[in-house]
Amino acid sequence: MKLLILGITAGLAGAGYWSSRTTLPEPVAIKLQGTVPPQTSLAATPRARFTPSTRKGFYSLDVVDDFTLPATKILTFCGAGRNLHVQQDRTKIFRRGFSSVDQSRMVPNIEIWKDGLPGKGWKSSLKQSQRAWIVYQNHFRDAFGLAWAQNSEKASETLYRAIPNRADASARVNRNTLFQASSELRGGCLSFGDCPETDWKSTFGLIYLDIENDGASVANRQEQANLYTYMIKTIKENSSAQTLVGSIAPVLHNSVGYSRAEDYKAAPEWLWTTPAKHTATSRQRGMPDDILGKSFGDYADFQMPGTYYVYPDFDYSTNHTGDGDRHWLAALLGEQEVNMKLSPKKRIAWQWLFNTQSDHPNSAKAEHAAPPAVAEGMGIFYWFTGAYGVLFWDDQIDLTPDLPSPADPNQKGLGNDRNYACYEHYVHGLWRLFKHHGDLFNGKETYLNEATECSYDGGQTWYKYNANQIKTHNVPFVRAIVNGDQILVAATKAYARSGQTNQVMMRYVQNGYSFYTTISLKGDEIYLGRTTMKKG
Repeated sequence: MKLLILGITAGLAGAGYWSSRTTLPEPVAIKLQGTVPPQTSLAATPRARFTPSTRKGFYSLDVVDDFTLPATKILTFCGAGRNLHVQQDRTKIFRRGFSSVDQSRMVPNIEIWKDGLPGKGWKSSLKQSQRAWIVYQNHFRDAFGLAWAQNSEKASETLYRAIPNRADASARVNRNTLFQASSELRGGCLSFGDCPETDWKSTFGLIYLDIENDGASVANRQEQANLYTYMIKTIKENSSAQTLVGSIAPVLHNSVGYSRAEDYKAAPEWLWTTPAKHTATSRQRGMPDDILGKSFGDYADFQMPGTYYVYPDFDYSTNHTGDGDRHWLAALLGEQEVNMKLSPKKRIAWQWLFNTQSDHPNSAKAEHAAPPAVAEGMGIFYWFTGAYGVLFWDDQIDLTPDLPSPADPNQKGLGNDRNYACYEHYVHGLWRLFKHHGDLFNGKETYLNEATECSYDGGQTWYKYNANQIKTHNVPFVRAIVNGDQILVAATKAYARSGQTNQVMMRYVQNGYSFYTTISLKGDEIYLGRTTMKKG
């Protein structure tokens, strides 16, 4: 489970994370010369009509009809309650926007074999692209005795692999190596019945590492960088050519759920970029020369910038417009805006629709669900950043609906005692975007991100704001995607009351187009609209 760790870790402090309070310069305001050109109306994307579930421990996937994710994107289901739907239709999640499923949520002996060796000729019903595996800390710590997986300060004691002819290179010690822990992941092909006779390779489509030992003291950083580089290289060598491998950490920059001006000046995280080099004991512990000069980031197929929310992100009654204030949408967009500049690698965010645990007010437990606009907006706005995918996660696996609330007050509002209507709003967001506009995500689209040009004074002045600047100026969020003559626009006034109305103008004056439009927003609705632009 992900926990939000507050305070300054060794890694953050060493990088000077909190050292600067200087804000970025304001973007140049562009004054319109003359009158506003003729405007083009956007065709608003339909909304599905459904009554959100009020049952505890339950949600429906039938709030929308069938749709699939574009082939250029991935969305891994590691959420709660797939068991509610598999007897009705095992494939339903793949027709509700998800493209892969974590092994812990797979249907036993149909999608993944769990009873010893699979029978002769048995093969999984899942295509390789539909198979995902989150490899947690316990794989390294418990199965292979690597204390380093729990305590990164053990890095200098950790064996890469046993050195031949060493007196202590017994079978037990040999297994207690990072090589064994990483290379034995190749046995994943057994779970799907597609291992070749020799030279096994993992046939998962996606492998997500979630070790959570990435922090390290300054004196221990080189050892840590060496181990992470060796680990991901070894995993990739023991996986098929189609398997993508990445890790929840390190992240090039983690804004920890905030969106501050200083985040946009961040340097890449040391563990992502530090090249491997020998230390005083690395050769004796089996570190090979072939990783010298290479970093974890060189081998990773994707990066995973993203953040879980805490309760204040869902609280409409508090202020969200200060530079240091938490804001659900500024955090979601800002995390991507910062990290896309630090690395060209594909981005896959981890998303959870409940608050994570922290010492923020009302965040000690994970009992608060994302409000409807937040859940729907996560399923829409995130994809406007050009990100490659999402790992959709929950701390609960199966759900049993309609159970009485537990007597223990510490367990109330958790697991089966939660209302999961937030899942319905999230899938509704995916449906609105990809059911109606999936054709735009064909690899030829342009994501405007911070180059989205907006006016808040009727078209007289135009700004290109990043997520933090939209937050601190307390104006509507607008993001756009352009593909040929098609433009798709998402907009919202985050945290607005239901009776509030807001207007914002948006334009696209590039590549021969002179497109202007006005968007009217009601409350905190997630607006989505599209049109064909004309040249000139």
